[in-house]
Amino acid sequence: MKSKILLVDDEEHILAGFKRNLRTQFDVFTAQSAKTALNLIHNDGPFSVIVSDFNMPEMNGIKFLSTAKEIAPDTVRMMLSGYTDLATTIEAVNEGNIFRILTKPCSPEKLISTLHAGIKQYQLITSEKELLEKTLKGTIKVLIEILATVNPIAFSRVSKFQKFIIPLCSLLKIHDKWELEIAILLSQIGLIGMPPDLLEKKYSGSALDETQERFYLSHPDIGKSLLDKIPRLERISEAISYQLYSFSKSEKNKNQSLYGQSIPIVSRILKVLNCFETLVSSGDSSEAAYKKMNENKDEFDPDVLIALDAALVGIYNNLILQTISISDIEPGVVAATDIKDKYGLVLITKGAEITQTHKIKLLNYVKLGHLDEWIKILK
Repeated sequence: MKSKILLVDDEEHILAGFKRNLRTQFDVFTAQSAKTALNLIHNDGPFSVIVSDFNMPEMNGIKFLSTAKEIAPDTVRMMLSGYTDLATTIEAVNEGNIFRILTKPCSPEKLISTLHAGIKQYQLITSEKELLEKTLKGTIKVLIEILATVNPIAFSRVSKFQKFIIPLCSLLKIHDKWELEIAILLSQIGLIGMPPDLLEKKYSGSALDETQERFYLSHPDIGKSLLDKIPRLERISEAISYQLYSFSKSEKNKNQSLYGQSIPIVSRILKVLNCFETLVSSGDSSEAAYKKMNENKDEFDPDVLIALDAALVGIYNNLILQTISISDIEPGVVAATDIKDKYGLVLITKGAEITQTHKIKLLNYVKLGHLDEWIKILK
């Protein structure tokens, strides 16, 4: 099978020439703008290599490749440019993690040999990552099966968390899904020594006394101390240690070391899943549990709460959560929350498609100062 490559240049004749010279050896995709290229990465990726021109309208090659890195971090990125000054080179390497910088004009032979080098690099990256994922996940699953026999109450939660992995990764644009998978598998490991009756009491909704509550709240730190002994699990160990952290600062949690976006995204997801599952296991319906959490928003990352809601009602397929200016909305996107004016009047309900008429209405409310310009959508 031919390796997929993406060539990006605003000059059509250059792309046509590249395609003629490369199509026998590679599966070639082309784009005349950064916007078109980003859509191709979303819809037709992953690509082994992306080659971008530097001087393009709207978004230059450095900005485009930097954005592409966030979407497809394993893809090898190259830049083709007539600009070869040192400042441009340094910026390209720092911002976009560029594998090679080619100068115009570039001969077909030079481009082909460089593409083969890029594909080899891509294969090294993906094969090592695949090996690491399979080895770690396999080892951890065996560990969890053993631990689950010791404390089945604690580890029954893990299987309930797992159903949310795919929708939350999709909605929140999490590319390293395996990291969240392993963090979920290991998230309850610190409960291994907890008495079953204490956990039954906690998960039934009964209040723990001060000593019991302190004992229960220590499980993330216990989990971290156990996982710190396993190589390559440093990020996961850290995420597990923060899994009960509140999102916003308050008098109750003033001793936390991190708040807000500084808390790892995996930790913020585990915080939401822990609370949701505790409420459900104590007798609340999914809807009632979400409503309670939504009434206590300071505890949770609002984007993760929205993603959980979307996953619960099943509207996450092929959608991602975005915060966007109303002026940039494309008709057809879905409102991720109720869109309300400053008086609390619902203008568009959660889950509704935003039409061109809706957009005009919202823009008018913004002009009048009755609505914030930024809203959350599912696109």
